[in-house]
Amino acid sequence: MNQRAPNKISDVYQQLFGNWVKTLLTILSSGFLYFTLPPIINWAILDANWLGNAASDCDKEGACWVYIKVWWQQLMYGQYPSEEIWRLNLCIIVFAVLVFLSAANNILSMRLRKICFLVTLLAFPWLAFALMYGGAFDLAVVETRYWGGLFLTLVIAVVGITCSFPLGLLLALGRHSKLKAIRFFCIGFIELWRGVPLITVLFMASVMFPLFMPEGVNVDSLLRVLVGVSLFAAAYMAEIIRGGLQAIPKGQYEAADATGLSYWQSMYMIILPQAITLVVPGIVSAFISLIKETTLVYIIGMFDFLGIVQFTASNSEWIRYTKEGYVFVGLVFWVMCYSLSRYSRRLEYREKK
Repeated sequence: MNQRAPNKISDVYQQLFGNWVKTLLTILSSGFLYFTLPPIINWAILDANWLGNAASDCDKEGACWVYIKVWWQQLMYGQYPSEEIWRLNLCIIVFAVLVFLSAANNILSMRLRKICFLVTLLAFPWLAFALMYGGAFDLAVVETRYWGGLFLTLVIAVVGITCSFPLGLLLALGRHSKLKAIRFFCIGFIELWRGVPLITVLFMASVMFPLFMPEGVNVDSLLRVLVGVSLFAAAYMAEIIRGGLQAIPKGQYEAADATGLSYWQSMYMIILPQAITLVVPGIVSAFISLIKETTLVYIIGMFDFLGIVQFTASNSEWIRYTKEGYVFVGLVFWVMCYSLSRYSRRLEYREKK
């Protein structure tokens, strides 16, 4: 221990002052932190307003975190009825437990984890819809126009991620197909959806799509958004997976054929496990981008997590304190995206061992 401590100190010193470039960057970084960190700490913590129930209680010069307390329910659940919020909390708890059990390699066997994964993928969506929307189990119906806040953001992100991966996988395989009709269809689909921005897709789903429907037929606006987001994300996912398929040596395909495996058997047991392992960082990056892009739904009239903060800006009492809402939203998004990134790194490390 006594011998390693000086080495660690020496390594830190070399990283900070090893040459003139590192020394200059260390001085500039220290100066930046010296001038920016104290004001941020004073505003966010020391001089902040923590107690109260109204904007008039924010009498200090610091941040007004009372804003988060007052608008907490709207930020989390939108206009969802207060007496029915337990249904959303139950969905979140069940989903978190299933995801934890699906990834708990040190607790459950591989077979049990696969069962939990299949339950999450096939059974949980139906249970979640029954709880969130109602109409089953004698639950009151809560229409999607009342959904909002972080809850709506998670619904769009989770559905988009869950649907885009298998669709992207099929499109990537279709682009490698020897059948020209399938290959050209997949290429056209991918290039079409990758050639337009997501906001255009949302406008088409929200405004243009109802114009092509027969009179009297109305498709729920949230459902249209979910389909548009899933198809948009699937096109990008297909290109990421295609990169993994191209990175697999040709000998792996030949070896699979030599063993007598069918096309789907070779893909399931040999090719895809290797290809997906290679592109885990790209897949996670696409998921993170999708989570952040869900904020665009505010433009078509949906009050997601960020949309609720923008909505409160129209309240004359709280208009001065919406910056605290933006800080809170940014922090929550950072926690979600960073957690997903860390999990992907852990997954990569486990696959390489």
